[in-house]
Amino acid sequence: MSGIFETLSGAGGLRAEGKSAQNIANFNAAVALQEAEALRARAGFAQKRQAKRAAEIKSALTAKFGAAGGVGSPVALDLAAEQAAELELENLLIGFEGEVLAGQAESQAELDRLAGKIAQQRGKSAARAANVQFGMQLATLGIGTGLFKGAKGTVAPAGTFKATTGMSQTQFGRKFLTGF
Repeated sequence: MSGIFETLSGAGGLRAEGKSAQNIANFNAAVALQEAEALRARAGFAQKRQAKRAAEIKSALTAKFGAAGGVGSPVALDLAAEQAAELELENLLIGFEGEVLAGQAESQAELDRLAGKIAQQRGKSAARAANVQFGMQLATLGIGTGLFKGAKGTVAPAGTFKATTGMSQTQFGRKFLTGF
């Protein structure tokens, strides 16, 4: 809604600036969400790679025990169990780290979206303020030139306001109060 009033007051540009800032923030949020997805995928791949490496380590350990003749030994079983637990913990930590990083990226996306909404609201507020200021200038100019003086004191003749501003007094009041 960028009429002559909005153009002259500069409100249209302020609204567009706020919307543009929101679009940029929404784009940044989308990028952050893609990054979160990539981090999760990367962590999943690292977990699979680590699980494969863990299986190789367990097999090599079992082979070494077999070559040494200690497969049934309680010490060998304890070492194998300890090694398996460490490898499983490493795998879980890889997944946890990926989730934490993905969560950070998702939080950044939410912050970017909120910053965009704030920027849009700031643009709307600035546009309303520009409309109010421009309306005050028009009113001051009209009063100074005697535009609003009619036969009954300060009431303007019918049609004078619309001819001057391009809108009815009701429309002007709505723009003045709401910016729309």
